[in-house]
Amino acid sequence: MRERVERAPKLFRNAAVILDFSALSACPAADTVDRLIDVLRGAGVLPVAIAYGTPAIEQLAAQVGLPILAKFRAGYEREAAEPVAAPAAPPPAAPAAAPTATAQAEPGVLQTQPLRSGQQVYAAGRDLTVCAMVGAGAEAIADGSIHIYGALRGRALAGASGNAKARIFCREFNAELVAIAGTYKVLDEIPKKLLGKAVQIWLDKDQLRIEELA
Repeated sequence: MRERVERAPKLFRNAAVILDFSALSACPAADTVDRLIDVLRGAGVLPVAIAYGTPAIEQLAAQVGLPILAKFRAGYEREAAEPVAAPAAPPPAAPAAAPTATAQAEPGVLQTQPLRSGQQVYAAGRDLTVCAMVGAGAEAIADGSIHIYGALRGRALAGASGNAKARIFCREFNAELVAIAGTYKVLDEIPKKLLGKAVQIWLDKDQLRIEELA
């Protein structure tokens, strides 16, 4: 995290961080989390909450003095629904590749409402499509590509987990900041001729390129 902040200070310094322990086999001890919080603050980011998980996570949050962000990730809701929605076991003759094909067909995240100042939407492991405006002070973030079919006046961060092949597409470009895999540009660095235009943004040899769409 320290390296990421140093590499892109305008993007990550003093950024709010949600601690998510859902991938761990057991809830961490409070003293371990206290040390993690101190290290993250030392790196230049601000831990502000713990993602909802289990009663043990709720107890942990109280011990370390952070609030719980209820159902921060859609994955918790999917996991809760799986026992009810689980399909019947396939017959022995069913092709083994069928479950894999189903998993690969999972759609991207669709945001149909405008994002206002202070709001954020994050597509974890997927593309993000915004069928509305991303207002000044709002953030659209995706591990994949971002498609915005409205005005982009806030921030758009594609390839958030390091995917350098991700792209950003938007219909009306007036962004405060755009980034792909940690490489970013702010409004002052963007050619005036591109403002208000439909553009695509991608990485080319570690350089962020922005071009008008035909």
